[in-house]
Amino acid sequence: MPATVIRNAAWIVAYDAEGDCHTYLKDGDVAFDETGILQVGGTYAGEAATEIDGRDRLVSPGLVNIHSHPSSEAMNKGFLDELGSKRLGMSSLYEFMPLFRCDDEGREACVNVTYSELLKSGVTTLVDLSVAWDGWIDAFANSGLRGIVSPMYRSASWGTKTGRFVEYDWSEDGGRAAMEQAVATVEAAIAHPSGRLSGMISPSQIDTCTPDLIRDSFALAQEKGLPFQIHAAQSVVEFNEITRRHGVTPLEWLDSLGVLKPGAIIGHGIFLNDYGHVFWPEADDFGLLQRSGAAVAHCPTVFQRRGITMNTVGRYIRGGIPVGIGTDTYPHNMLEELRTALYLSRVISRNPYDIRTSDIFDAATLGGAKILGRDDIGRLAVGAKADLFLADLKDPQMMPVRDPLRSLIYVAAERAVRDVFVDGAHVVQDGETPQIDLASALERLEAAQRRAEAAFQGLDYADRRHDEASPYTYAKKG
Repeated sequence: MPATVIRNAAWIVAYDAEGDCHTYLKDGDVAFDETGILQVGGTYAGEAATEIDGRDRLVSPGLVNIHSHPSSEAMNKGFLDELGSKRLGMSSLYEFMPLFRCDDEGREACVNVTYSELLKSGVTTLVDLSVAWDGWIDAFANSGLRGIVSPMYRSASWGTKTGRFVEYDWSEDGGRAAMEQAVATVEAAIAHPSGRLSGMISPSQIDTCTPDLIRDSFALAQEKGLPFQIHAAQSVVEFNEITRRHGVTPLEWLDSLGVLKPGAIIGHGIFLNDYGHVFWPEADDFGLLQRSGAAVAHCPTVFQRRGITMNTVGRYIRGGIPVGIGTDTYPHNMLEELRTALYLSRVISRNPYDIRTSDIFDAATLGGAKILGRDDIGRLAVGAKADLFLADLKDPQMMPVRDPLRSLIYVAAERAVRDVFVDGAHVVQDGETPQIDLASALERLEAAQRRAEAAFQGLDYADRRHDEASPYTYAKKG
């Protein structure tokens, strides 16, 4: 079929098969169609249906986001920015987040806002960790993204009636019905006619799932050849809860269940036994993680708001632990997430050489793809999927251009991204997502946030108004 050809691209982040790494090419063509990438570099001599002038463009593989919550997080903007539970390890998970959520009416608007933001920051593959909702699969497919549908389920809900400790409300069936519904949702996604959707088995959190549910979920994922992801080692509360219940750390508990293995993704994996916020000196969580082959989904932005960060992502990567990148919260801006990961790793290590730009870009492309069991995304190589983005080298934030990826990640971010292709389809055009009515979605999300504010006090154990729980930057008068 006639191809789309980016002619004379100034810079290309190409895949070097011999070194299994990215490399820079200059002043070459990139050709692709809906079947995949046809040529990277050199001059494409085949028939071209569309030609794009690449002389002022960086051509990059699309980014692979392995952890995101599109159905809820976009609505929390302005509410959770400076909020943590003072008596629950400064996490907002238990006291506040269950009280401030999108209703059914606002959910589709929430995901469309998120999908648009992700695409505009160069994401082409997304793991969507949401609770299953009507219309999810079609909305995901219509976004243009390559999607991994990851419906979360659990055996218990959590909450607090005091703000001092967390209580768990366990279901009678241990979460089995929710698991069955999640599996049916995954199967429907895999069968979707778009051909861009697949699935993941995702019991929600280590502390909200019974041992049997975790074991059986991992076994099912292995049987079906699907990735598996669970939130673990994500808070002081969770660390203390698991050590209280079982006398071992969260990672030791997963290992005892036979789950800490290749094919498993640990959502966050921050609170290891040697982390400064906890005290459990006899374990060796880092070594256990190194030996296990399990991967970690690193999402620095959501934790830095609470004064928390991994120790350090550079250490994990150098230690051979598979690391992928996610956007757990707003802004769902993958390029800014990469910048944050780089800076925080250096701050915590007090060493600018703790991590390099190539380490984090690899994690967001080749590394994320490998964690998902894919060798056809996250790279510009002949035969790979035509998932890529173009950044404008003449954008003021990109200039001067000595090293285009550094200019993009450290400075310009999404402002320089002009075009994104997924499966050869043009899903971001001149910085906009034409398949998503963003203006309408934002209006509906605004209305959903006002409804959540009105409902907050009736759900809160302390009977606080939303603006008492999370005060405005300055007092409102009039």
